[in-house]
Amino acid sequence: MFYWIYDIPSPSLAVGMIALFVGIYWVGALIVRPVLRQFVKSTAACNDVVGYVLSCFCVFYGLLLGLIAVTAYQNFSQAEANVTHEAAALAALYEDVGQYPAPHGQNLRWLLRDYTRYVIRYAWPLQRKGIVPVEGTIRAQAFEEQLLSFQPQTPAEEILHAEALRQFNTFLEARRMRLFTVTASIPAVMWYVVILGALITIAMVWLFDMKFITHLMLGGMLSAYLGTMIFLIAAMDNPFRGEVSIPPAVFETIFEHMVEE
Repeated sequence: MFYWIYDIPSPSLAVGMIALFVGIYWVGALIVRPVLRQFVKSTAACNDVVGYVLSCFCVFYGLLLGLIAVTAYQNFSQAEANVTHEAAALAALYEDVGQYPAPHGQNLRWLLRDYTRYVIRYAWPLQRKGIVPVEGTIRAQAFEEQLLSFQPQTPAEEILHAEALRQFNTFLEARRMRLFTVTASIPAVMWYVVILGALITIAMVWLFDMKFITHLMLGGMLSAYLGTMIFLIAAMDNPFRGEVSIPPAVFETIFEHMVEE
């Protein structure tokens, strides 16, 4: 339900996240803090007690944020590796089928160029919307049928054909992995815990007894960093969405090489 945030430029989204959390803290310090203070103002050494509880809570919450950030980065890196692996297998396959005798070699290369063009111009825009492209499967099946129709006539052609089939299987595996990661993201329940933890952190800081201007400054700094962390996780959560996403640069490089030949 929050995928619309990926339509916002990353700098604007980061500033918006920071402004949101700082605004929540400042408004709450003005309206909610006086109410919460009623529960702890009679406690001796109130700041010490709140500080101890906040320290314990921040250990668990900071660990959770760190683990989620690492998970989001690993998912992003794995998706990027899948794209690179697919492109590398596609380039190797293109070189292999180029050694086939005419007209098989030319036909197979044309099918691969068509597939690469489709990935760049049509599949990637769909992936940026969180939609798994399906027409690439039709193009891959057409290439497979053409590849399997070739009948080697010499031992050299048999070796070449076997290598092309191996590269094709590698290509299919990497392609499926890319498609699987189009909709991969952090589970919604983890986002609920992250947001709840941020609100609890802010509420506990409201309980400190200090000057109002100090509250605004220190609490604002803490809230700004919370907003930055949550922006970072959200930006990397969906590897193919938003400005912080995987581009089709490797496919574009390969396609330029295909066109030049």
